[in-house]
Amino acid sequence: MWEDRYSTPDYVFGTEPAAFLVDHADLLTPGATALAVADGEGRNSVFMAERGMAVTALEYAPSAIAKAERLAEERGVSVDFREVDVLAHDWPETYDVVAGIFIQFVGPEDRPALMDGMKRSVAPGGLILLHGYTPEQVEFGTGGPPDPANMYTEEMLRETFAGWDILECRAYERDIREGTGHCGRSALIDLVARKPQAA
Repeated sequence: MWEDRYSTPDYVFGTEPAAFLVDHADLLTPGATALAVADGEGRNSVFMAERGMAVTALEYAPSAIAKAERLAEERGVSVDFREVDVLAHDWPETYDVVAGIFIQFVGPEDRPALMDGMKRSVAPGGLILLHGYTPEQVEFGTGGPPDPANMYTEEMLRETFAGWDILECRAYERDIREGTGHCGRSALIDLVARKPQAA
């Protein structure tokens, strides 16, 4: 499905980073390491690399990776793009920042394993940046899957990251223009959490 979706001349979600990532650019420290999970066509990993981070990006679809590599080259940055099924990944490395932006292709059955893997990939004292939709997004129909069970709630995220220092966890509405894939009024949610040093 994803290979078919990305096999187009255009960037489905555009070439500019998610507004969430721009809003939190102060957390993207030059020289720090970052992991972009299910990164698609590279707009977010490339932005982090432009901020001076050492970025690894995981993506399943070869057509998306080809676009991402082209975007990185055009922007004059280097990203370690890896063709990976994140649902079968063993998460062997840790990073200062792990970003999961619009990764709601995962339903309730697989979500705990994905979240656990992402949590393991955050170095002690590091950050997770998670951005997606709330169940209300289904009514807007401006992006994301049609199943509200794939979406996040504040309660769900606070429970998932219990024991972490939750710096931000909020649901809100916003007009976004991110390619044809995310376009219009949207029901969004942001999480920024710091992993305990002892974890």
